Amino acid sequence: MRISFDVDDTLVLYEPGAPMEVVVPWWWRWRYSEKLRQGAKDLLLELQSLGHELWIYTTSFREPGYMRGWFSCFGVSLADVVNQDVHDHRVNKAQFPGYVPSKYPPAFGIDLHVDDSEGVAEEGRMHGFRVVVVSPSDLDWAERVLDAVRGAV
Repeated sequence: MRISFDVDDTLVLYEPGAPMEVVVPWWWRWRYSEKLRQGAKDLLLELQSLGHELWIYTTSFREPGYMRGWFSCFGVSLADVVNQDVHDHRVNKAQFPGYVPSKYPPAFGIDLHVDDSEGVAEEGRMHGFRVVVVSPSDLDWAERVLDAVRGAV
């Protein structure tokens, strides 16, 4: 399965006191200073070991090479990265008269997208793609993702 993850407020939390983990070796922290949400590394490694293809799909402008380097520091191989530039280039605006979705995983062959935004979930319902929503405060978020991958959601 091809699975994409949002970054901000999904894999990286910004709320003070949010459970985070340092997963980047100390010698790379000067370059990759963001901390991952607790459980993200284990979840991504588990999905990878099960043979799933992992993607990042973010509305930020983080460079794909930067994202690949960051995730490779803790053993996760990203198949690809969709940032705002890539999204804007690929998603055909003529296909969506009036309102272009902020994310459109089918344009990239993505089977499941993980995001914190209910708005992206609504876009999924409107345009026929699967989204599992994990709020920043959800401590069982990784299990919810695994349930969605197993088809339980």
